[in-house]
Amino acid sequence: MHILQAERDALLKPLNAVTGIVERRHTLPILANVLIEKRGEALTFLATDLEIQITTTSAGTAAGGDFCLTTSAKKLQDILRALPDNATVSLDQQDGKLALKAGKSRFNLQTLPAEDFPLITVNHDALASLSLPQKVLKTLLSKVQYAMAVQDIRYYLNGLLLITDGDQLRLVATDGHRLAFASHTLEGAALPRADVILPRKTVVELAKLLADSEEPVAIELLPNQAHFQFGQSTIVSKVVEGKFPDYNRVIPLDNDKILRLDRVVFLQALQRAAILANEKFRGVRLLLADGRLSIQCTNSEQEEAEEELEVAYTGERLEIGFNINYLTDVLTNLPAETFHLAFGDANRSALFTLPDATDFKYVVMPMRI
Repeated sequence: MHILQAERDALLKPLNAVTGIVERRHTLPILANVLIEKRGEALTFLATDLEIQITTTSAGTAAGGDFCLTTSAKKLQDILRALPDNATVSLDQQDGKLALKAGKSRFNLQTLPAEDFPLITVNHDALASLSLPQKVLKTLLSKVQYAMAVQDIRYYLNGLLLITDGDQLRLVATDGHRLAFASHTLEGAALPRADVILPRKTVVELAKLLADSEEPVAIELLPNQAHFQFGQSTIVSKVVEGKFPDYNRVIPLDNDKILRLDRVVFLQALQRAAILANEKFRGVRLLLADGRLSIQCTNSEQEEAEEELEVAYTGERLEIGFNINYLTDVLTNLPAETFHLAFGDANRSALFTLPDATDFKYVVMPMRI
């Protein structure tokens, strides 16, 4: 039975938006599939891993009757990617198979019943609802997401804390060794105090799918879910249960050795020095003295790298070590040409801030080298 005819990109673009969360191997085989549904002129693609669910709708781009089926998300994506850009794709469904035709190409894919596809139950009792431009949320995520933990036993660190409070939206991420904080003022808002921990996978997909545009993203925070609706896409995500650390306690307020540095110059010096950093410990030693900042890396082969920057500093000498990746991560993601770097002593965390701004802070703990 013929069910659909459409341009390749009309299928591939919404499919790309949902397949990022699909696991190739799963205890439920159907979760490797994408749910494809057509109602009228609306063609909907939906994928889930039972923790996060992404739906994307492509309107008015497909000819054919209504249908609902599931098939392998990654295989369908790979086939569509391999077809010519201007290919016209036709789909037929028969005897539990999905036949895809384009030009002289033919593919037969297995399907599973759409009624067996598990969906996340969507709740609507929101604690807080807000809307802001997609590019604002995308920028906020880029400022903090690199500081999330990866598979930490403290599961609440494997995600990002999102807080609403009055006219403030705050995002915080930490892996226990460094912490990133970003905030945004919502004009005219009076939001209740609410906070959720978004899973790492949700944050990664959001950052990938949000457009760099003024188009809005609507956010709803619920006790056990978070909803994001933007463009033709909707993300429903479970939230991480647990108590996020009090981020205010770890932000140093009295670091008195403050440097104003050029972001690109400092980043490039660190990247050059990192070539000879120890591959396991990734340590870098910073030596601060009158008028200069020295960057030193060594490795187990007794190889050494040293960079020196001129800085406007007079005061006592300081020698302090860090994981060099923690420094390059923040500098790669900062949307500013210059920044402030504030030190205390060799045992105190360093603080990165932006000039004349209080909406970003990055704290990194020192390490022994």
